[in-house]
Amino acid sequence: MSRTRGYDSVFFTLSMLLLVFGLFILASASLGISASQFGFPYYFLLHQIIFGILPGLILLFIAYRAPYALWRTYALPILLLALFLMFLVLIPGIGFFHGGARRWIALGPITFQPAEFLKLAYVIYLAAWLESKSKAIGSFKFGFLPFLIMSAFIASFLVLQPDIGTLGVLLVSVMALFFLSGGNFKQMVLLSAIGLAIISILIAISPYRLDRLTVFLNSAHDPQGKGYQINQALIAVGSGGFWGRGFGLSRQKFSYLPEPIGDSIFAVAAEELGFVGGISLLALFLLFFLRGIWVANKAPDLFGKLLGTGILFLIMFQALINISAIVGLLPLTGIPLPFVSYGGTASAITLAEVGIILNISKKRS
Repeated sequence: MSRTRGYDSVFFTLSMLLLVFGLFILASASLGISASQFGFPYYFLLHQIIFGILPGLILLFIAYRAPYALWRTYALPILLLALFLMFLVLIPGIGFFHGGARRWIALGPITFQPAEFLKLAYVIYLAAWLESKSKAIGSFKFGFLPFLIMSAFIASFLVLQPDIGTLGVLLVSVMALFFLSGGNFKQMVLLSAIGLAIISILIAISPYRLDRLTVFLNSAHDPQGKGYQINQALIAVGSGGFWGRGFGLSRQKFSYLPEPIGDSIFAVAAEELGFVGGISLLALFLLFFLRGIWVANKAPDLFGKLLGTGILFLIMFQALINISAIVGLLPLTGIPLPFVSYGGTASAITLAEVGIILNISKKRS
């Protein structure tokens, strides 16, 4: 039997701590690039608040108020909408091309990244589908094969942009969700083999991805060219030491470290706050994830459990991949750090996801 209760205050508090922590880090990391590009040191911080945090808090409140069962009802229309937006990205004049990829829809001064919405939409749909097929997930014909076809179709939109970092986060998350739903070990081995084969092909046919792999295997390769970002990131992380240089005192963020407000922002945090600050941020993410899993596990139905768990996988795997890449444990992917990196769409969708989990926390078995 489930009972309606208040939202989980512990999970909400951890979410807000990550948000505030992220805003402070972004404020510091963006000082140099804001001043040099716009003559105002807090341009990117204000832009993040106005176009990311404020819309995100509104979405959080809406998602918190909306019964999570509604997401099951509208799972297919939501996924179709996400795919339609992904299709619009590929249309010249609508899709916005930047940095060698077409990942944004431009609406005047506002840009929107549909891939962030697609990740959430597919997890919602997959949670509903897995619940409906709960007794057949272990079947090759009725479980594994349909899941493989659906995931390959979704992946094709991300490959076309291209956005391989987001693709990796999504595939790892949905594979983990599929396994928890009843997928057997042999199926996971086969899925992993297929995924590695596809990624290997994508790396082989793209010079810049091959460069990233080469630099990952040998960080000393072309330190002033292809290996510049990871080398500068490692310098930032290493120079932070145990206690850090002090908040606001990073040197690497001033024209040395590429993407200091994007995928490299953890390097700025580690330089300024040191090992203690970096571990504190990781601990916050871990507590956020563990409390979220506890909330999802208390959901009164399978859909609530799968939806909450899938959302948490998206956030946590993205954070781990981003941080691992910046400290040299994985190749650079270009994906942002949730709650911390600059990006209005990503911030708004992440806060909406928090709202969904808070709504799930109101119904506990």
